[in-house]
Amino acid sequence: MLSVNNLDIQFGKKHLFKNVSLQIYEGNRIGLIGVNGAGKTTLLKIMAGVSGTDDGVVTKAKHFSVAYLPQESEALTSKNSLYEEAKSAFSALIQKQEEAQSLHEQLAHLDADGDAFKSAMERLAELEHYLHDGAIYSLQANIEKILFGLGFKSEDLEAPASSFSGGWIMRLMLAKILLAEPSLLLLDEPTNHLDIESLTWLENFLLTYKGAMVIISHDRAFLDKVTNQTVELSLGRLTSYKGNYSFYVKEKEERRAIEKAAYDNQQAKINQTMRFVERFRSKSTKAKQVQSRVKQLEKMEILELAEDEHQIKFRFPPAPDSGRDVLEVQGLNKSYNGKKVFSDVNLQLQRGDKVAVVGVNGAGKSTLLKILSTEIKSDSGTVKYGANVKLSYFGQHQAQELSRALTVFDTINLETEGLTVTTIRSLLGAFLFRGEDVDKKVEVLSGGEKSRLALAKMIATPANLMLLDEPTNHLDMSSQEILQEAMAQYDGTIIVVSHNRYFVDSFINKVIEVKNGHIALYEGNVAEYLRKLEQLNESAPAPKNNKPTPPETSQENAEKTENRKEQRRLEAEKRQERSRRIKAYKKTVEEAEQKVEELELEKSELEATMADPDLYNDQKAWAEVSRQYEDCKRRLERWYERWEEAQQEIDAIDAELGF
Repeated sequence: MLSVNNLDIQFGKKHLFKNVSLQIYEGNRIGLIGVNGAGKTTLLKIMAGVSGTDDGVVTKAKHFSVAYLPQESEALTSKNSLYEEAKSAFSALIQKQEEAQSLHEQLAHLDADGDAFKSAMERLAELEHYLHDGAIYSLQANIEKILFGLGFKSEDLEAPASSFSGGWIMRLMLAKILLAEPSLLLLDEPTNHLDIESLTWLENFLLTYKGAMVIISHDRAFLDKVTNQTVELSLGRLTSYKGNYSFYVKEKEERRAIEKAAYDNQQAKINQTMRFVERFRSKSTKAKQVQSRVKQLEKMEILELAEDEHQIKFRFPPAPDSGRDVLEVQGLNKSYNGKKVFSDVNLQLQRGDKVAVVGVNGAGKSTLLKILSTEIKSDSGTVKYGANVKLSYFGQHQAQELSRALTVFDTINLETEGLTVTTIRSLLGAFLFRGEDVDKKVEVLSGGEKSRLALAKMIATPANLMLLDEPTNHLDMSSQEILQEAMAQYDGTIIVVSHNRYFVDSFINKVIEVKNGHIALYEGNVAEYLRKLEQLNESAPAPKNNKPTPPETSQENAEKTENRKEQRRLEAEKRQERSRRIKAYKKTVEEAEQKVEELELEKSELEATMADPDLYNDQKAWAEVSRQYEDCKRRLERWYERWEEAQQEIDAIDAELGF
């Protein structure tokens, strides 16, 4: 067992931790969540002993071992091969094996009746028992199983470990931790450098892992599958929920309603007390009552509401109209240093398609996106865009192209037209730039902050074809959900590379698989794609001989091509019918959303005015503001109703047409 006891850390007036306590027992599977900057990584480091704290704050049982995986790796200077570096996870076990071998050699020269022989035999028995429990005899099989599961190939085993890139070094570090089988795994964003295949393998591995684990992750699907307890760090406090992330979301809403009611009641009582104090402070006959009320306020434990970003919403700028056919790729080929990335790629996408690109790391996903965005050239083949297609591209290098001299706000404001200050601030808020953060210069931002700003800048620019390479890497759960909702409402075409299944599954309708130099297109989302792969693997008969599967005949190919053309024609007709039927309702929805935004702002301003205690002293002014407030609420309600009616009509048409 590991225990954190009354951890308290404060910077100025801000508490990072307020007497935080947490007990972790064998078999616990905990997802540690919270907004960026809440202190999750710091807490994990303290539990791992990487960051120090006062004596007695962290305690653990004698034989309770702990292993920690940080978010980023340091440069690897080891001269070992990949296999030898992974094997070093068993250094203690190997030392015991070497000792056992040495004892075997000594026994051959000792008197069988002597005390030295007896002592050596007893020690050898202990070592054999230890080695058996440590699975020394299946060492190689275990190492290869985990390395291959995390995406390494057999030809990688003898390569120098230091020759791999940072993402692969992180996989190696994870492999060593899993091989060591500690009592407690502390994993900080373990999925960041994994592709979907490796991620699926890791999920299944952790499901059978006997030790405890605490995991920080922004991948909701991953947390849902491998954790059964959720601990939220907010405002310096820990709150535990007895379920996975989806359970937490539901339970949190119920708890929030109770907390909000208690908070509102306390605020009303404070305001009432303050009005009494202000009104009778100067009257000597009321001095005792005033002092009593002041003492009540001083003794009151002020309630705080947890940080909440879900109120932030934004929509993409309307996608400019484009032709039905958005993108056509024919005979695309690309190689690097004589090594084929992919060949003879043919692809066709239409307006409104939302596509996820999947494949193992190094398969060529990012390369494909860069070619489609004209960032790099293919060796041969053509990429043809449809009429009026306007594309935007988000890749990791975009962050380096931001103007260092501009502020966060000006970076967006100078690149966009027609966006209000409120809209820009809402967009930046969705990407974790809030309050004074918008006035920071780009030059002082961290790498993650620059990446988020580059993504926000791309999104603010009107386009009808968006190409995004891992857009969620530096976003917390709340920001992912905001972006996810906006992408679902976006009426243009999206091609996105992402290993975050929950993020993409809600809005994509097709999957591009990049594998072994070829590209295949699947209908449906990533979950459906993975199910299809499972079904194919289960239904595939065991090979009886080495004869290759006969290729399809030209007639079968022609029939398949004709069927695909007919399917695309029917889908195009259905999209045209939908566009025609929802046109009027869509206009009403957009008008209503604009009015709601204006009236919500007006309502907030009136509420701020009404919160001024001086207003109560002027009955005429109070009556006028109250009248304006009620009128604003009525108009807001009417526009909400118009929006809901129009949206219901659109939903009904979508249901009828199968969208």
